[in-house]
Amino acid sequence: MAKSAFKLKILYGEGDKQVLSSQATLIQNAGHQVEQAVGRKSVEEALRRGTFDLVILGGTLSKDDRHHLPYMVKKAHPGTRVLVIHSSGRHPEVDATFEAGRSIESLLETIAGLISQEAVAAR
Repeated sequence: MAKSAFKLKILYGEGDKQVLSSQATLIQNAGHQVEQAVGRKSVEEALRRGTFDLVILGGTLSKDDRHHLPYMVKKAHPGTRVLVIHSSGRHPEVDATFEAGRSIESLLETIAGLISQEAVAAR
């Protein structure tokens, strides 16, 4: 797995600690800085403490959390991108979705796509 040319500061939230740990390690190995948060309250606390380039809301968070947390991210940090894993339908505050069960390489490609969209928007 190749390292990304752009290092992002990512907040990654999951409901399951083992899923979070394994996925976060793979994203870190791709060259990104990842802060891990288990559960909604941990995600909310991390958003109060710091800023992030990208917030990933994983598929083991509840459907309710995956719906409400994007609003909280955008309210706290309007420029932060939000990627939701295992999302159904269109959400006004979500920048990208990713279906659970796809490969980590596909997830990294989705993250790279968000980076390139951001670079184009900055021009």
